[in-house]
Amino acid sequence: MKNLTRKQRKMLFRILLAAALLIAVKLLPTALPVPGWAEWVLYLVPYAVIGWDVLWKAVRNILNGQVFDENFLMALATVGAFATGEYAEAVFVMLFYQTGELFQDYAVGKSRQSIAALMDIRPETANLEQEDGTLEEVDPEDVEVGAVVVVKPGERIPLDGVVLEGSSALDTAALTGEPAPRDVGPGDAVISGCVNRSGLLRVKVTKPCEESTVSKILDLVENAGEKKAASENFITRFARYYTPCVVLAALALFLLPTLALVLVPPSAQPGFLAGTQWTGWLHRALIFLVISCPCALVISVPLSFFGGIGGASKCGILVKGSNYLEVLSKTETVVFDKTGTLTQGSFTVTALHPAPGFDEQELLELAALAESWSSHPISLSLRKAWGQEAYPGRVTDVEEIAGHGITAKVDGRAVCAGNSRLMEREGVRWEPCNQPGTIVHVTAEGRYAGHIIISDLLKPEAKTLVEGLKATGVKRAVMLTGDTEATAKSVARELGLDEYHAQLLPADKVERVEELLSRKSSGAALAFVGDGINDAPVLSRADVGIAMGALGSDAAIEAADIVLMDDNPAKIALAMRISRKTLRIVKENIWFALGVKGVVLLLGAFGTATMWEAVFADVGVAFLAILNAMRCLHVEEFRK
Repeated sequence: MKNLTRKQRKMLFRILLAAALLIAVKLLPTALPVPGWAEWVLYLVPYAVIGWDVLWKAVRNILNGQVFDENFLMALATVGAFATGEYAEAVFVMLFYQTGELFQDYAVGKSRQSIAALMDIRPETANLEQEDGTLEEVDPEDVEVGAVVVVKPGERIPLDGVVLEGSSALDTAALTGEPAPRDVGPGDAVISGCVNRSGLLRVKVTKPCEESTVSKILDLVENAGEKKAASENFITRFARYYTPCVVLAALALFLLPTLALVLVPPSAQPGFLAGTQWTGWLHRALIFLVISCPCALVISVPLSFFGGIGGASKCGILVKGSNYLEVLSKTETVVFDKTGTLTQGSFTVTALHPAPGFDEQELLELAALAESWSSHPISLSLRKAWGQEAYPGRVTDVEEIAGHGITAKVDGRAVCAGNSRLMEREGVRWEPCNQPGTIVHVTAEGRYAGHIIISDLLKPEAKTLVEGLKATGVKRAVMLTGDTEATAKSVARELGLDEYHAQLLPADKVERVEELLSRKSSGAALAFVGDGINDAPVLSRADVGIAMGALGSDAAIEAADIVLMDDNPAKIALAMRISRKTLRIVKENIWFALGVKGVVLLLGAFGTATMWEAVFADVGVAFLAILNAMRCLHVEEFRK
């Protein structure tokens, strides 16, 4: 009872009261005689208790032009049952229908709770630091960029920002689904929604509330229901035409035999009419209406998708709509970006190969200074390996050439640092290298100075990724990268990828995806997994785009159809298992509901199905379909 809403508790009370009154009325004739008109009045009491709102909704919808819905079917069937003297059946049908509605409402509420739990990540207040050092509790929407907020132990970080002072462990489970805390200190970026578990943090705000990570996530989740899957759209269209057709069929089932009984002499009547009366055909038509109510489909199919999205959100996987969940279940080809997706994205200088006339330190210094104005991970690794700060004025005329590298003047000398394409563009003869890793070639005053090997380590989870994908039915795993052939080949071999393409520019990746799309089998889908920033065009072109490492990345949340709230590539296989389980349950519910209803409809038309079978075909099937749909919420077995 404590888990029920106030509305649900009131409905439960009505159900119990109506059931008790029905039992009392049913037992009353055994104690004392009841005339026919009194029996009608007595049965009307429990019927009114349990069914008044259904009758009111049916009348209201008819007045508004919305005639054919489940309220109309239940009202027509039960009022008709009363008209034919089947008082107990009328009350039972309405009682079981309302019980089914209560259960449906409870089931939807349970599935909403999994997503509602995600809504708790938005903090109500922020501790804004004043000029005199005091703190004022304010609404996060009132905090401006550049302001400083203080996050105490146990509080959620209200806005995205950078830590100025303090160190702590952040609980990111609400965003990523992972229990392991993340350590942060001065200079580290933090995002809204994480829980500060230990130390006091002073955080400088870098984004306004409406652009913060938590706001974007909540907006994404709240709008997920608007993008319906093909199965949901089918059920919506099906119910729109199905209900009127069923009402017309029930009307024909009553009128045609009744007219035949009136117009055809008894001696000429076919066998199925012999000995029947018009009230019997009316009863069959009413049974037909009860059986045909499409509640099981209309409720269970959207509930299955809603449960799948909710279950995925428990694991830190945000799906922007049930249509993307459906497409993901059909994926046979998965295409990966390399850096930051399969690798850690944290580069380290592993080898220095200077050319004659240069030493290792000079080679590293030239490259680090040339790259000193770039924020690219490769540039950061070069500066880290050099270990010194660039003096102002030493580097001028910096030009970053997309897909090639950087040109600059270092201490007045023309320096180039980049890949082999940059060397060819500059007309410099370069030395090839077969060592795995990213190769940065360096020139000084048009003379080849040597090359530097930079390696990006694979993520530990990536090593089991392909095996997990194959287990879910993926037939081809492909990697696209702008890195060298040697590096790409080494990564592909270590991970067991089916195919790889190296030294690609962003435009080349789109072309490769187009080619892979043309090769996929009919009805299959292609998923692209990238960081959501540099790969936005490819994410948009793929059947379904998955953003990796999206924690705090606005571009990833905007570009992708599915957002993984951490950079764990194993979540891709998890998302596919969830999507395929969801679609399997949807199909089970559709075939089960249509199959049972079809059989009982035929039995009802031939007069062999009673109102009890009709109630099972409606409420019973809805019960079972909803119970099956709620399995979508249970994703614990996928986490193991």
